Amino acid sequence: MSKKYFGTDGIRGRVNQKKINGEMFFKFGLAVGTYFKNQKKIKQTAIIAKDTRLSGYTLEPALVSGLTSSGMHVYTLGPLPTNGLAMLTKKMRANMGIMITASHNPFYDNGLKLFGPDGLKLSDKIEKKIEKLIDSKIIKNLSEPKTLGRVKRLEDANDRYIKILKNNFPKNFSLNGMKIAIDCANGAGYKSGPKLLRSLGAKVYEFGTIPNGININDNCGSTFPNKIKFLVKKYKTQIGISLDGDADRIIISDEKGNIIDGDQIIAMLAKRWKRKKILRGGVIGTLMSNYGLQDYFKNQKIKFIRANVGDRYVKEKMQKNNFNLGGEQSGHIILGKFATTGDGLLVALEILFSMRKGKKASELFNTFEATPQILESIKVKYKSVINSKKCRAAIKKTEKLIKNQGRMLIRKSGTEPKIRIMGESNNIALLKKCINIVKRSIN
Repeated sequence: MSKKYFGTDGIRGRVNQKKINGEMFFKFGLAVGTYFKNQKKIKQTAIIAKDTRLSGYTLEPALVSGLTSSGMHVYTLGPLPTNGLAMLTKKMRANMGIMITASHNPFYDNGLKLFGPDGLKLSDKIEKKIEKLIDSKIIKNLSEPKTLGRVKRLEDANDRYIKILKNNFPKNFSLNGMKIAIDCANGAGYKSGPKLLRSLGAKVYEFGTIPNGININDNCGSTFPNKIKFLVKKYKTQIGISLDGDADRIIISDEKGNIIDGDQIIAMLAKRWKRKKILRGGVIGTLMSNYGLQDYFKNQKIKFIRANVGDRYVKEKMQKNNFNLGGEQSGHIILGKFATTGDGLLVALEILFSMRKGKKASELFNTFEATPQILESIKVKYKSVINSKKCRAAIKKTEKLIKNQGRMLIRKSGTEPKIRIMGESNNIALLKKCINIVKRSIN
């Protein structure tokens, strides 16, 4: 049975419509609070962080109200990267962590990402149980007046997060003498990103660190990598770091202005970790991972397994196979040695650590030749259009055309009202033809 509220990465949608409004966030808070309150080893504590969207000011109080109405005590942390929330959920031994964010989406969207006491995103099974509670009668889950939860603001969440990140590396790790550009997408990493790099001694050129509630991901961040490319060239930095709205993604620019996507970052890390005997098992990618990456790992004798799109599914496969590295082309990369979910700043530190002896970014990356890939996102009114007779026929036709020369992957976005069309082939003309056939069947 498909889920009603949760997608591939939590709950997400347009603000003040359907799922994303004050009334629903009260229900979400009450439902998730009730679920975790009924589990064993109860501490009855939830922590909440958010990105910088204007709608956070309306949605957070509603969520807090729902949680405290269930009897949960709440700590609010303010703007903080998603993995910072996951790390602090585990560190503070809270029942749950809730991130109010729509990640890389525009400001007019918002949503929730939920983490359990282990810092891991919730399973499909648990999400379905919470959905039943969301749709149950409110009066049934309300706490008695004397057992209502209390609320407290935690002012030093970013400092705590930075300390955890730095503790993963040797105490003598320094970025003295390095010039680094960082684009924080006017999002959740706008405080911790520059502060972390400066605390290690780097000269930092920052962008996307003046959020106003509506400029998150607006022509900046990991979905607009030309901005970090421009900054690297303008300030002649050794590297550029580009985050998304909740800082769980990273895209890199080397010192020459070449854009390095998640696949290339994963390839570099896997090669390095294998050499250092850190890599455990192999690497988990997704259905979107470039075929060139798969071929590279085959040549390197590194086991490679694909998961469904979404870093939650990557993490589940990592656990199942006992792997400690996985991620997505988009820049969601999970360093299982240190974290339970994607973390742009943690990955940045691992990259910078490998550069500490003077290695150039351009020498680290581009370890494999990517198969030409076209990815298009088509905005639709109803994502069910992918199941129409016309669309299914087009997909079947393109799969037949490209057979033995590449591959096609057409799927619903789990986070936006879009259909994602991806094709890979060294035959560019054929690839474009196949993409256009599918596009025409959707429009």
